[in-house]
Amino acid sequence: MGNTLLVGLSRQVTLERQMDVVANNVANVNTNGFKADRSLFEEFLTSRAHEDNFAGRDRRISFVQDRGTFKDFSQGAAEHTKNPLDVAIDGAGFLVVQTPAGERYTRDGGLKINNQGQLVNSSGHQVLGGSGPIVLQPTDKEVTIAADGNVTVLEGTNRIDSVRGKLRLVTFADAQKLVKEGSNLYSAAADAGAGPDTASKLRQGFIEKSNVNSVIEMSRMIEVTRAYTSISSMLQQQGDLRKSTIEKLADVPA
Repeated sequence: MGNTLLVGLSRQVTLERQMDVVANNVANVNTNGFKADRSLFEEFLTSRAHEDNFAGRDRRISFVQDRGTFKDFSQGAAEHTKNPLDVAIDGAGFLVVQTPAGERYTRDGGLKINNQGQLVNSSGHQVLGGSGPIVLQPTDKEVTIAADGNVTVLEGTNRIDSVRGKLRLVTFADAQKLVKEGSNLYSAAADAGAGPDTASKLRQGFIEKSNVNSVIEMSRMIEVTRAYTSISSMLQQQGDLRKSTIEKLADVPA
């Protein structure tokens, strides 16, 4: 009976963790550039039965172990916004932004211009180009962001075509080593293998939506809830059985 309770408890712990992951995905279904998380579990075997009358396979007790999560970097759908400062990334690249904690990476291409004329992300962090922050002038008109990241404008009354910088795109040899920090930003471990991205392309006037499928995530949430309830019922039955056994043993005459 004790083994049943421990195995059931191990499964409930992992289900609770899985519910947290699914709930976070659902909460970010409308977050631009958000990448869903997925849960990883594995079987943990231990031997507790040592009596000779147990077959070899019956001596093993199988627990559920929460191994962690991994990030689903599949590309989200591109939405046409017609905003010239919006960019969607076609490929595995990330935009680079400057934060107080250092350089961070994002797939959220909803850009804007701050009071200093700098190109920033939705959180106000400077979006970096090859030579630092990209700064626009008050007289600049018709901002154009090319597929390779070049930012050009029509300058002044003479409408001269001028380059203001080139958006910096990076890619990672092992993107799973990126760490989510909130505000749709990632930090990179030293061994993540960051490098310039020349394969990805930018689409001006589009923005990448979250890759979370709300229908699938809600289905997962229902499955997790049902599984948790089922195990709770089983554990309650085992608890009642143990209680009944103890009561009956107490009634046996000495």
